Amino acid sequence: MEALNEIIDFLPCQTPQLWIDQAVKNLSVLVIDHANCEKKAASTAMSLMYRYIDQGPLIKQLSKLAREELRHFEQVLEIMRDRQIDYVHVSASRYAQGLRKLVRTHEPEKLTDTLIVGAIVEARSCERFACLQQALIGLDDDLGDFYGRLLASEARHFRLYLDFAQKVAKAPIDERVLCFLRAEAALIQEPDVELRFHSGPMQVELT
Repeated sequence: MEALNEIIDFLPCQTPQLWIDQAVKNLSVLVIDHANCEKKAASTAMSLMYRYIDQGPLIKQLSKLAREELRHFEQVLEIMRDRQIDYVHVSASRYAQGLRKLVRTHEPEKLTDTLIVGAIVEARSCERFACLQQALIGLDDDLGDFYGRLLASEARHFRLYLDFAQKVAKAPIDERVLCFLRAEAALIQEPDVELRFHSGPMQVELT
């Protein structure tokens, strides 16, 4: 898949194998957090639509994106229902907040940075879907196939956010993208206390 190759080239690192190993052993938690991620993605798109009403072309695309994210949310809920996974509260990972704290507070830089963050989150989601699709072969083919079907949409969302970030900035954004990617690499590779869809691998006790 050409779009996936573009995303792998874009991201600063691949998902650690330890995270993948832990994820397949904690699928219930992962699915719940995935539902939260889809809901948050739709909410982010709608928040940008309300905040930047002067960005007509962007608003139109965000409206489509929000509907697609909500559909994914509904699909994850269906998976949870079929597997009798209760939708309980799970804390958010430090991933999104770790990226957002680098967003500048003045415009149009704030919008540019927010769109870059959106692109990175969607890119990492796509990469993790690909990892899980492969890891679940022979273990949970239904869930693996579902993640495989989400790859294309996440790749489109990545490109949408990144293209609009460049349009809003009206100047090269390479340095800003690299700034966020360096932070993203640390968030993905450093150990986390709990496993989440965008977390680093859980801390493990050395024996």
